[in-house]
Amino acid sequence: MQIDIDKDRCIGAGQCALAAPGVFTQDDDGYSTLLPGREDGRSDPMVREAARACPVSAIRVTDPAG
Repeated sequence: MQIDIDKDRCIGAGQCALAAPGVFTQDDDGYSTLLPGREDGRSDPMVREAARACPVSAIRVTDPAG
């Protein structure tokens, strides 16, 4: 699984961090970022829900394997 955050689109709503706090957090400016070591998001079943919860669709979750 690959998680991409469009930093130009992110508005810092924090919905991703609420939905999947084990993968997402907010940086010092309030924008979404991935927690260190959790970049693939595999261990958290809420990653896709976090992407859906983003009000500006700044998060894309893809499966590079197909």
